[in-house]
Amino acid sequence: QVQLVESGGGLVQAGGSLRLSCAASGRTFRPYAVAWFRQVPGKEREFQSVIRWSTSWTYYADSVKDRFTISRDDANNTVYLQMNSLKPEDTAVYYCAATLREYALLYVGGYDYWGQGTQVTVSS
Repeated sequence: QVQLVESGGGLVQAGGSLRLSCAASGRTFRPYAVAWFRQVPGKEREFQSVIRWSTSWTYYADSVKDRFTISRDDANNTVYLQMNSLKPEDTAVYYCAATLREYALLYVGGYDYWGQGTQVTVSS
């Protein structure tokens, strides 16, 4: 069983930066891809970024392209989300997710393993 644990959330002023971490534990961690989603109360969980584990291919939602960078540390089974130029509208709970499948990578339903989430709050 794979467990994902997010960390690095917090309160930051607009224009600031945060780096989120997603650490995997459990059986040998070799997912097809790992992604970050975010969710605000009353709204659906929303795709932010994905990284393919074997090739480090990445893809971003338009709203975070050029501000967020996803990366991975194979040796430590950790995926990072570097968030720069943060805006108040980036305020949300951020979740990492992992999948063994090769499709539906932009959708919540495409992922089998989820972390518990970490709160990011951006003040204006």
